[in-house]
Amino acid sequence: MESGAPGDVPVGNCETKCSLWLKRCNEDPSVDGLAVLGQVIQKFMDQEPNNLSPAIADGQKRIRDSLAKNQLTYQVNGYVWLAGSSLAAKTLADFLRAGDFASVEAEFERAIGQLERDPHAAITAACSIIEATCKTYIETFALEMPANQTVTPLWRTVQSHLGLNLNPTLRDDQKRIIQGLASIVDGIGAYRTHIGSAHGRGVSPPSLEVSEARLAVNASHSLVIFIMERWHIAQTANTSF
Repeated sequence: MESGAPGDVPVGNCETKCSLWLKRCNEDPSVDGLAVLGQVIQKFMDQEPNNLSPAIADGQKRIRDSLAKNQLTYQVNGYVWLAGSSLAAKTLADFLRAGDFASVEAEFERAIGQLERDPHAAITAACSIIEATCKTYIETFALEMPANQTVTPLWRTVQSHLGLNLNPTLRDDQKRIIQGLASIVDGIGAYRTHIGSAHGRGVSPPSLEVSEARLAVNASHSLVIFIMERWHIAQTANTSF
């Protein structure tokens, strides 16, 4: 349901329910079956495999192999594409590194498109984009990746590298804005923990107005575009802030 699958829960065990529900999505012309599938498997597929949980890597490989048999491929953030299509060849990190603002805007449009149907999922998507932006920025500039790779520690690392306006008067003004952005990141991270789709919502998650979710998504958009602009100005000038 969280992923946009229509109708009531099918009968049967878990495997049967999933199969029937996904088949229902595929047969309904008003539903984007691949979009639903991508959202269903996103939480599992976007995990980082580790030595303590080898089953994660094995499971991800089984899913990718199964998709490949059907000429499909999975991309981070819940995208399932036809293999070989132009969009499938790139990830969000590729768009960020290339300064492809249009593709990043499309990511946010996707989050905004979820607002009316699922504001909780829109919060999760917005927070994931901030995290991806910060991680890619840190890797690009060879900064030390924080041990805790949640959105707030990631932003702190990026913020310390961005720098501020050199003019003393404007520097103070910009510092106030940056402090406000830090509060936005903390708030969005807390939102995602309490009501986002990434951590499981239970039967009755806290209610969230669409206007509240829209504010969070739009604030995330402003933050990410600010980071990208500073980032690519620095790259163009072949300097770092």
